[in-house]
Amino acid sequence: MISIPTVGAMILGLVLGVAAGYLVRKKAVESRLESIEKYSKKILADAQKEARTIKKEAALQAKDTLYQMKVEFEKETKDKREQLHIQERRLLHKEENLDRKIEQLERREGRLTEREKGIERTERSFRVKEAEYDRLLEEQRKRLERIAGISSEEAKQNLIRAMEEEAKHEAAKMIRKIESEAREQADRKAQEVLALAVKRYAGEYVAERTVSVVSLPNEEMKGRIIGREGRNIRAIEAATGIDLIIDDTPEAVILSGFNPVRREVAKISLERLIDDGRIHPARIEEIVAKVDKEIEVSIREAGEQATFDVGVHGIHSELVKLIGRLKYRSSYAQNVLQHSKEVAFLCGVMASELGLNVKQAKRAGLLHDIGKAVDHEVEGPHALIGADLAKKYGESNEVVHAIAAHHEEVQPESVLAVLVQAADTLSGARPGARQEMLESYVKRLEGLEKIAMSYKGVNKSYAIQAGREIRIMVEGKTVNDDQAYVLCKDIARKIEKELTYPGQIRVTVIRETRAVEYAK
Repeated sequence: MISIPTVGAMILGLVLGVAAGYLVRKKAVESRLESIEKYSKKILADAQKEARTIKKEAALQAKDTLYQMKVEFEKETKDKREQLHIQERRLLHKEENLDRKIEQLERREGRLTEREKGIERTERSFRVKEAEYDRLLEEQRKRLERIAGISSEEAKQNLIRAMEEEAKHEAAKMIRKIESEAREQADRKAQEVLALAVKRYAGEYVAERTVSVVSLPNEEMKGRIIGREGRNIRAIEAATGIDLIIDDTPEAVILSGFNPVRREVAKISLERLIDDGRIHPARIEEIVAKVDKEIEVSIREAGEQATFDVGVHGIHSELVKLIGRLKYRSSYAQNVLQHSKEVAFLCGVMASELGLNVKQAKRAGLLHDIGKAVDHEVEGPHALIGADLAKKYGESNEVVHAIAAHHEEVQPESVLAVLVQAADTLSGARPGARQEMLESYVKRLEGLEKIAMSYKGVNKSYAIQAGREIRIMVEGKTVNDDQAYVLCKDIARKIEKELTYPGQIRVTVIRETRAVEYAK
């Protein structure tokens, strides 16, 4: 056990140790503060010294910059001063030139004034002389009228008529000479190209009719097609848009409609209904819908086959579809799709002979009647409708123009357009290509002869070659050779204006001189 004195001694020692440590620490802190103060003063002195150095350097740099700016300013001022001197000299020179020009203009104005006065004097003198000349001319005219026995107006009309007759005569001779020279060169080449095109393509003969006829197995089937109170025939007409004509024709029903595609749908649908035997409105609608889809597929396939046969690719799908629709379209009983293919082949042959783009020629030939696929739906000539469709679906301007110009709704402006015209005429005018109704045929022949007989000097006229040529006999004493040539052109133009006909019509004027004498 520790005694109290010992504890007291320990406490005292601890107190003394703490006091001694405090004193020692205090001295160390004071010593460190003194060293820190000295270091701070040294840093401050160094900073002041460095600041003075930087200040001197900045002052020197500022002086140098100021000097450089002063030098540049003086140089720029000097340059501007020189430019101002140059501009001042130019302005002075321009002012001198302007003064000289003003003086020249003043002198010229004076001369012009003198000239105007002289012209006025001359005009007054001329008017006086003109009045005198008019008086003398009038006296001379009256004297000539008294001597000639006719007035000046009558003499003028006689002279005009004589000049007109002479001009017509000279014009006819000139036209005849120019065209004969051109034909010597052009006809031979044209005949070679056309003959080669016809020889290289052999087309089919027409075998179509303008209406569709469905054969019936017996007369009883007509009643089933009509149905109770006519419900079946009304359902067929409503579903197809085609009129059914049931008359006294034995075992046949006639389908009539403007849309050839709808007429074909009606024909196939009716044939299937007859074969099936179940004819009622629901079945009719079902069959018509099914046939309609089949016809759409058939149309596209026909268009694709036509482009493949002709060798034309890259045509828009809508145009291909329209080409296929031509399969069910006819013109003068000629199938338009077959006709378009013929025109394409003929265009290709002629283009190759003339060194033109064969692919483009075939393309224009195949598409030339594309407007007929929708001409029952759109107003206007089929050539312009077809041109609009071709332009809409991305065809070239050359092809569009050839389509629009193939019946001269637009004037042909390219060789391609003329080729399409020629090929279209060849395809439609070749023997057996088209057929006409007897009435329209006879009417056209009578119209040709009537037009020919309406001209003075025509003695007789004959329409021959199935109306593709008209020969006109003229009186030799009334019509001379040159007038016969003009008469031929006039009749051809009048036929083009007044008649409608397929292909082209040749006009031939025949004039002969007969010498008659009697031996006694």
